[in-house]
Amino acid sequence: MQQPKNNFKVVTDKKNARIILPNMLTLIGVCIGLTSIRFALDGRFEFAIIAIILAAVIDGLDGRIARLIKGTSKVGKELDSLTDMISFGVAPAFIMYFWKLNTLGRFGWLICLIYVICVALRLARFNINSNQDPSWKDNFFEGVPSPAGGILVLTPLIISMTNFNYIKINYDIVVPVFFIITSFLLISKFPSYSFKKIVIQRKTTIFLLFGIVLFFGLLLVYPFNVISISAIIYLFMLPISFIHYQKLKKQNEHSNYKDEDEDLEDVL
Repeated sequence: MQQPKNNFKVVTDKKNARIILPNMLTLIGVCIGLTSIRFALDGRFEFAIIAIILAAVIDGLDGRIARLIKGTSKVGKELDSLTDMISFGVAPAFIMYFWKLNTLGRFGWLICLIYVICVALRLARFNINSNQDPSWKDNFFEGVPSPAGGILVLTPLIISMTNFNYIKINYDIVVPVFFIITSFLLISKFPSYSFKKIVIQRKTTIFLLFGIVLFFGLLLVYPFNVISISAIIYLFMLPISFIHYQKLKKQNEHSNYKDEDEDLEDVL
């Protein structure tokens, strides 16, 4: 007796399977970003800040994981940009509006709109420039990246939650100033460090690991203090990155890289 043929087959596409993990992380990040708005609505701003920080950590991991397991895709690239728009554009704007900008009336809402539009323009420019050939400019971003921008506009709120009580701050002035400066940095062509290609000597690796462990240890114990200091240090590093970029630019003026319009390349 002839046995019936089993026409049922399970087909596994390894490429598609590798794509799922980074895209899942990206979707988790957008969920965390949206949840931060819910925390802000309830007045729990400390949880809203922590949610944005977690979204930034996930945003830094999903792309690296995708490249590590060779699971990059066009869908993942577009999804990552949409996630950044929500987690580092819309969410920080709403958080700061519920905390302080709503007291400024229409002007406060206008500042939020300007910031969100600048995030959208920055991400659109990134999508256009991300397919360029590799060069020394990969060490720099064109303008401030959206995750850094989202944390910078939250800095006044974060500082208010620290024990820096000896600093008298007029948040009605400081918050709009942070929004305006960050919006400008997002859409500008100001070179900022990307920290994507850090080369260290083998003998210094243990010190780097110790520094990372120490940083995250302090972050767990004094979260808002560490985030505030890190944001301020990042602001002070912007002039250093500009000087470093100009120095490298002069050294590579006569190189073989195609550099027709002297633009930077974003690699996120």
